[in-house]
Amino acid sequence: MPGEMVPDRRELRASHEERDQVVERLTVAAGDGRLTADELDERLEAALTARTHGELAALLADLPDAGPAWAAGVAAAAPKDASRIVVDSASAKRDGGWAVPRRLEIESRSGSVVLDFTQAVIAAPTLEIEVAVRSGSVTLLVPPDVVADVDDVAVHSGSVRHQARPEPATPVRLRIQMTGEVHGGSIAIRPPRPPRPPRRGFWQWLLRRPRPVAALPR
Repeated sequence: MPGEMVPDRRELRASHEERDQVVERLTVAAGDGRLTADELDERLEAALTARTHGELAALLADLPDAGPAWAAGVAAAAPKDASRIVVDSASAKRDGGWAVPRRLEIESRSGSVVLDFTQAVIAAPTLEIEVAVRSGSVTLLVPPDVVADVDDVAVHSGSVRHQARPEPATPVRLRIQMTGEVHGGSIAIRPPRPPRPPRRGFWQWLLRRPRPVAALPR
């Protein structure tokens, strides 16, 4: 009808069947070696508590197969042109399936900002970050396919550490260009922490229990 509001596909409510479809797709991806045990646990929990199609689709965004047919119809959200993060004696973190904008301004005054790109929804090939760090810290956790350039950051007092240099043959999904200034603070670019070893299940624990001590003869 003319003038009728068309609902955003991403905001449609998910059903139990659709959650089960995503759980199945995640389980297959873990069996293929695409997800670690910890990543599988995190995504399964998110899938079982997801409310909308958009939340479910974000869990499949970095997998080669779109999964259920309805997920393929959920268009990726257009990235924002610009976002801003300001912390003052506080902390801010972006992790999980957060949407990466085209430009990001960060001001950290005696606070900390952490940007984790491991599961981020990346819709644009580049990200410009302008920082103003004063007695604070900014940390970027970047997987191998995310490249960060911090050569244009001016350091007056403080430090800039880049510990995530990619291999030359690695395909690049996102290039980050960082500019700005550091006054008495720090910027760190490093890879995410390695996944913890898989937790031992109940039956594994039960089957490896110590043998009972034999009773001594009387």
